[in-house]
Amino acid sequence: MLLFKSSFRSGIALGLLCCFPALPVFAQQQKKKNTVIATASFKETDRNGPIELDQMLHTIRANFKRINSMTKWTTVRNKALDNSSEGGTATFYYQQKRLEKIITRAFGEMTQNLTEYYFLNGEISFVLERTYQYNRPYYYDVAAMKANNDTAAFDFNQSEIEETRSYFEQKKLIYQLNNQDCGAPFASDYLDEERIRIESDIKTLLKYVPQ
Repeated sequence: MLLFKSSFRSGIALGLLCCFPALPVFAQQQKKKNTVIATASFKETDRNGPIELDQMLHTIRANFKRINSMTKWTTVRNKALDNSSEGGTATFYYQQKRLEKIITRAFGEMTQNLTEYYFLNGEISFVLERTYQYNRPYYYDVAAMKANNDTAAFDFNQSEIEETRSYFEQKKLIYQLNNQDCGAPFASDYLDEERIRIESDIKTLLKYVPQ
């Protein structure tokens, strides 16, 4: 049986922006070809909750649409990050010196992570996290498959996708959805732990763009 190491990481994986000189050309091409494009959308189904929750999400939804309707930014800053085995980037979007959005991408041997942060009046409002779990390591081509008598090579389209959506109001995580759970509301203790995790990730990112 073929064995290969998985570098799956929970939460947000951050990485180095580089040209991956130690990787085969094939691996570099696969990374470029299969980089996820940030295409977040606020799903209407996210709002199918209690009336009071729906009312709180209305402001978050309006802010999300406002930010994604912008076609020109005062400043866009790209930074290399340093916590992922295979490289990653963070892009910071500003309007009149105010941070509106951050998008991070990170690559691992077995994963690709995309995270989008949306801000309202200087505070986090909405976070989208997607993890693409590959069927095989990104460098595992047809030649490797044949050499190991395996039945599959790396295929980005066969990735398993985990998606988490987190909604904040006044620095509190009020609601979270994950596509791999049963849809039941998360316990308040869990939401508080998630809030702390996300706030810590944002704090780390902001160190790359000192004000």
